[in-house]
Amino acid sequence: MAVTCCLVTLLHMAACSQPPAAEPSSVLEREQITQGPKNHLFGYIGHVGTIPWNASGRYIVALRTDFVDRMPGPDDTAEIILLDTENDYAIRVVDESRGWNVQQGTMLYWNPGDPENQFFFNDRDPATGKVFCVLYDIKEDRRVREYRFEDTPVGNGGVAFDGKHFAAINYARMARLRPVTGYPGAWDWTSGVSAPEDDGVFLVDVETGKKELLVSFRELAEAVRRERPEIDSMPLFINHTLWSRTGERLFFFARANFRKPGRLNASFTIARDGTDLRQQETHIGGHPEWDAGMRMIGSIANRQAVFDVDSQQLVELIGDRELFPDPEGDIALSPNLEWLANGYKEDGKVYYVVHNRRTGETLRSGGYDLYGRVSGDLRCDPAPRWNREGDMLLIPSMMEDGTRQMFVLRLPWA
Repeated sequence: MAVTCCLVTLLHMAACSQPPAAEPSSVLEREQITQGPKNHLFGYIGHVGTIPWNASGRYIVALRTDFVDRMPGPDDTAEIILLDTENDYAIRVVDESRGWNVQQGTMLYWNPGDPENQFFFNDRDPATGKVFCVLYDIKEDRRVREYRFEDTPVGNGGVAFDGKHFAAINYARMARLRPVTGYPGAWDWTSGVSAPEDDGVFLVDVETGKKELLVSFRELAEAVRRERPEIDSMPLFINHTLWSRTGERLFFFARANFRKPGRLNASFTIARDGTDLRQQETHIGGHPEWDAGMRMIGSIANRQAVFDVDSQQLVELIGDRELFPDPEGDIALSPNLEWLANGYKEDGKVYYVVHNRRTGETLRSGGYDLYGRVSGDLRCDPAPRWNREGDMLLIPSMMEDGTRQMFVLRLPWA
């Protein structure tokens, strides 16, 4: 009730004190940077540090695949490539992966410890089917580390901003329970168990390679049991493990029966040391993004909202439904936290809104046809990803020939 009252108050305040409107001519234009006949994708949503460009901005890391019209199997590889921004986006193939899908790619992250030369991606062993994370160095042109765990094979789910740890999750379990987010055919030690005690969210130390279980599915089941007494018959899985910018908190969704009646979609935060597990009293929907401190941006009551996960208070409403027609779209904050990008779907097309939270300036793109890839496991989500200077966005797009390619949206001063 308190959150509802707060929302009503903020709705009134937002209506009375909107920032200045954008100029009508503020239109974003896109530039195509990859071509068919192969497909090119970065994957996943571009927030909490998933910047495709390396530190100098010379290289964009991405995947190149032979197909996007089916889910990949254990023997299907994707090439790990670098696009040279100083040489007309020339492609350099550096490695390959068997741990990928057409929505999230392979969880590419430049290493905050060496963002010029190193990046993480997921892979799976062709003999055992076990998933693992790779740290690759483009200067040494080799894998400098593989994070393999024989008993609980997990992949990268999100690298902390300081680069010291990454959250790791079971992509084989995800492939069973929500195929669009997992790696079909990977080895899963939890098959048939609704809430295993030895799976959940893991924390992996990047330097030592040590792994620990941050929170188990059994603990999550107990956390929701009062409101969902039938939880033992609902196999749990996890999506969207997102580190706060300070590294103090990890946000994630615990889900079950996701596309079925009576689904569970609970949002949690937990401290980096595994303490202070909190189910959020107000559900933060869409594809949430961390703001400064303990604040998150997401969808609340069909509005783009800022919510404090510690105080459990609604802090701010950003714009209105005219500004953000779909607050549950893919969102990303620029590195300086000033510009909020929102990609959303409407009538089979993708649109982008880029809004300055300080000045109220708003930029918009035209509508780009998805050629039928609007929903389902093979959909093409908008997923805007900022560069490090905050003046360009990397976006995906379906093409008339059925391939998926990458484009750049340039802000006017880029």
